[in-house]
Parts: sequence; structure tokens; C-alpha cells
Amino acid sequence: MAKAPILTPQADDFPRWYQDLINKAELADNGPVRGTMVIRPYGYGLWERMQQEMDARIKDAGASNAYFPLFIPQSYLTREAEHVEGFAPELAVVTHGGGKELEEPVVVRPTSETIINDYFSKWVQSYRDLPLLINQWANVVRWEMRPRVFLRTTEFLWQEGHTAHATYEDAREYAAYIHKEVYADFMINVLGIDVVLGRKTPKERFAGAINTLTLEGMMGDGKALQMGTSHELGQNFAKAFNTSYLSKDGKQELVWQTSWGSSTRMVGGLIMSHGDDNGLRVPPRLAPVQAVVLAIKGDDAVIAKVREIGDQLKAAGIRVQVDDRTDTPFGRRAVDWELKGVPVRIEVGPRDLENGTAMLARRIPGGKEPVRIDELVGMLPKVLEEDQALLLAQSRERRESRTSDVKTIEEAAEAAVAGGWARIRWADLGPEGEAKLAEQAVTVRCLVSEDGSVPESDDAPGAIAIVARAY
Repeated sequence: MAKAPILTPQADDFPRWYQDLINKAELADNGPVRGTMVIRPYGYGLWERMQQEMDARIKDAGASNAYFPLFIPQSYLTREAEHVEGFAPELAVVTHGGGKELEEPVVVRPTSETIINDYFSKWVQSYRDLPLLINQWANVVRWEMRPRVFLRTTEFLWQEGHTAHATYEDAREYAAYIHKEVYADFMINVLGIDVVLGRKTPKERFAGAINTLTLEGMMGDGKALQMGTSHELGQNFAKAFNTSYLSKDGKQELVWQTSWGSSTRMVGGLIMSHGDDNGLRVPPRLAPVQAVVLAIKGDDAVIAKVREIGDQLKAAGIRVQVDDRTDTPFGRRAVDWELKGVPVRIEVGPRDLENGTAMLARRIPGGKEPVRIDELVGMLPKVLEEDQALLLAQSRERRESRTSDVKTIEEAAEAAVAGGWARIRWADLGPEGEAKLAEQAVTVRCLVSEDGSVPESDDAPGAIAIVARAY
């Protein structure tokens, strides 16, 4: 009788596979309140690595970290009509505190444009105060009707950047810089996901923005996932909060603004983009543990050797963990590390020790081979970079092979429903076609130019719509 698989196969039930993997790899649990999640240590380790990589890029872009309150006066949200209309269904509102009804209800932060603008209006007085570039790492609450761990949760973790500039051009350039040099660089070169950079249609743009730039990734089932966004806010919030400055010419001018964000949704994207029927596959540049050294048996010499190997790899700059828990069966430990997607396993037993070798198991391409222990430190960096490149190549091949060029709305819907993406001229689709696609739960993920770049405007000649079903 065949042994039951640890995970539901992707081909049988992709959503169940996703949930199985989160549970078996000990990434997260459902929280006690509907739509909330508990991020377990290994899952949080992935998020911490994302934070570290992103935070470095954000600071290189000139932004500084700050923190703003979780509670926002409800009146703040009503100052920007389009913004409050867009978020109203998702708001969590506190009406009582300290045993009393509050004079004014407070909203639990869904995003921070309003409260940050209230302070920007105090901090910005002169052109000398610009640009003002702020980022915060925080939690936000948006009441989700159909929650799914990491992808759509009522509370999630994220970073949100908010900036103020003297001119429209400066704000536009900065939003594009974040889009490409912060988000795309991280997602492509660290997460190993071949995201498409594009421009949202007016229907899909952020509430209160004049333009939204997006990064869309194709998941293992062919659906799209919005991985991050960068918004040009124009002067909408500046008008609502009177965020103005004295120009060099001595005139009071409103600032131009951006906001941009990415969240723990990226953990879900990592799982669905790279995971397979054996578990997670973590890109080496991201992995909190790049290599695990396992003692096959509790032999004193073996234990000493795996610890020595661990120390050598750590000294070489590799993020390593030694697993010498020989009271737990080796097979179970090997499966657990396979599920967690650690890029490399180095397995050492008494026989290996006699031969001066270890068994090297590579999670990303699969397979095992014996290698000399004294060659491990020299070869591992090359192995990790090869496997990083392989994940990106597989992500790109999936997207390219499952994307169709089509000419009609019907063909676009058919391609998306079948589990792929469609490319159709925006001039042939337009807002009316976008509305028809929505009837089949198919959306325009973004607009791109014929050469793959981001269009300058919504009606740019030759713009191509990327159409897909999405998470």
C-alpha cells in the first residue's frame, strides 16, 4: 500500500496544498479572531529576512524609519473622500475605551496616509524641509471577508513609506524609484520571483492616488499575486491636510506626495511561487538558514564533526544550523528540513566520517551527492548562487510559458480561467472590457508597454493589459 503524501499534491488541490504546507512547515497558525494569524518562529524568520533586505534598500533610497499611532481619529479619514470610500468596508472602529464611550470613535490603522499627513503639515514649513522621506514598519487592520493566512488577513505586518516633495516630477520619480530599485530589485534578486512591473488601471488604483505602480507575480497555479505597490498621491492629501511649504519664490505651495507598501503577503507569494509537493523551497539569498548540518547518529565523533562543520560554514558567512538531535529519528528530521525548504542539507554519519565525506542534499534542484568535507566551505557559496538563479529561471519560465497573447475579451477570459495570464491591447479592452472580465472573477492586473516597461499614462499608445485571476 502506497504511503500517504505529507502534503496534498498541488495538482489535486492547490489551496489545500498551501494550507498543508503552512501547517507542516510550522510557518503560521490561525488566530483566535477570524482572519488573524499567529506567525510561528520559522515563518517569522522568513519575514525578518525580508525586513532586513527591504529596510537596507529603503534606507539607501534616503528614507528614515519612524512610527505613528495605531489609533487614528475617525474624522481624519473623512478629509479625503475617495480614500475613506475605498477603505470604509474594511475599517475596524473603536467606540469604547476605559469603560466609557469615546467622544470620537477611533479607527484601527488600515494605512497611515491620513495621520502621517497631519504631522507632515506641522513638520513641513519651507522648501528646505523637502523632500521628507519616511517609512514605518507596523501592523495594520483591514477587516477581511475571505481571509487566507499570509495572503489576506484581518491584521498583517508591513512597511509603508510616505514622502512629500516640492514638485510633481520629484514625487513621480521617487515613486518609480521605489517601484524599481527597492521592490523589484528585492523581489527578483532575493525572492527569486520574476515579477512584472506595471501600472494599475484607474479602476484598480489605490484609493486617493493619481497613479499606482504594481509588481505582479505568477504563482504556481497560474494566478497573479500583487506583491507590492508604489503610489503617486498627487496633491489630494496635501489639500485635505493643508500640507504646504514656502517656496524659494516666497509662495505657499502644496507638496506632492507618494506612498508605497509591501507586507507579509510576500511570505504567501514565496510559498506559492517556489513551493512543491515536498514543501517550501527558500531562495538562498533570503533563507534564514541556508544550510543545515545533520548528525545521522549520536556517535560522539559524528556530533563533534557536524559542530565543527557548522562553525566553519558560519565563519565563511553562511547562515547555518546544526541539527544534532539524534534522539529524534534522522528520517523525520530530514523530512522536516525538506518541508521548511532549507536550500542545503549536509548529512554526516559514521561511515561518512570514515571516508572524509558528507552527503550534500540540494533542496531546490533536488538530489543528493557525496562531497569531501574539506571542500564544503569552498563549494557551498557557488551551490547556493546556482540554486538562487535556478528559482528565478523557473519563475520566469512558468510566467512566459503560461502567458498568451490574445485579441478578444473572450480569449483573455478563457486564458485566465484556464490558469494562465493573457496579454491584450488596452485599446481593444478598455474599461468596458475590464468590467466584463470582472463578471468572471478575472481582473486587469496592470498595464505594460510593448517593450515590457511601465507606461507613462493610462492611455499610453500601445499599452498592453495583463489579465489574470488573482489572489
